[in-house]
Amino acid sequence: MTATGKAKIRKLVTFVEETRSEMGRAIDPPTRRAAAVAVIENPCAGKFVEDLSELINIGEELGGLLTERAVAALGISGTSVESYGKAAAVGENGELEHAAAILHPKLGAPVRKALGKGAALIPSSKKRGGLGVALDIPLGHKDAAFVRSHFDGMEVRINDAPRANEIMVAVAVTDSGRPLARVGGLKKEEIKGEDGLR
Repeated sequence: MTATGKAKIRKLVTFVEETRSEMGRAIDPPTRRAAAVAVIENPCAGKFVEDLSELINIGEELGGLLTERAVAALGISGTSVESYGKAAAVGENGELEHAAAILHPKLGAPVRKALGKGAALIPSSKKRGGLGVALDIPLGHKDAAFVRSHFDGMEVRINDAPRANEIMVAVAVTDSGRPLARVGGLKKEEIKGEDGLR
């Protein structure tokens, strides 16, 4: 296997969610979040592969592509994004380590580059599943993990993915926190954005 693998993308899907009302209260401006998902061939499906560098490089490629698509779907600049998250689901012939190889070593740098910043760790989840499996993308503030108003998640699914030898990879971004957030904690106006926590 070569370490310079390019993603073989079968499908790209973008989701946008806009909440205008919650518990009978108007949300103005609406809270919005978007997720961009790539359905790709898993080059390691069905066999044990010690060196996962091909998947790691695919993660780097997808990080920028998916972030740019998600930000464009919200119609805002990358620097206006408030929170982010990432997730992957492998089909039945994959293993969780394949999802980890895509999500962790290199995917984050191009995400942060597209957003102009991102001091906090990018929340992530990984799972194995069949066609139509829900992909749960955790969300957190991009610069300060302690901002509770931005602890959130976005669920997406694609009816024909992942096939047994595929991986679904997603990046989600938001322009705000949860609607009507009121559980205290650090406020976004108080963020210093230096240590990724506060």
